[in-house]
Amino acid sequence: MEIKVERLSEEKLKSLGVDSWSPWECEPSTFDWEYTSDETAYVLEGKVKVKTPTGEVEINEGDLVRFPKGLKCTWKVIKKIRKVYTFE
Repeated sequence: MEIKVERLSEEKLKSLGVDSWSPWECEPSTFDWEYTSDETAYVLEGKVKVKTPTGEVEINEGDLVRFPKGLKCTWKVIKKIRKVYTFE
């Protein structure tokens, strides 16, 4: 199970409907998380490191991130994060 991080053009983001996704934000902290659905998120601001059984992924402002259903991980929010997300 891999986290996929990519950078998309404004046009591609609009075609995904990012403007209508649900918002979420979190102050610097560390917590465990498990994804019960596939999630796609777009990071509006902040910096996070997500540790999985296979490694660590850094996520930054402007990243589009896909988290697979069933992923167990630990989030370390380094700089307050604001994101929008949708479940698939």
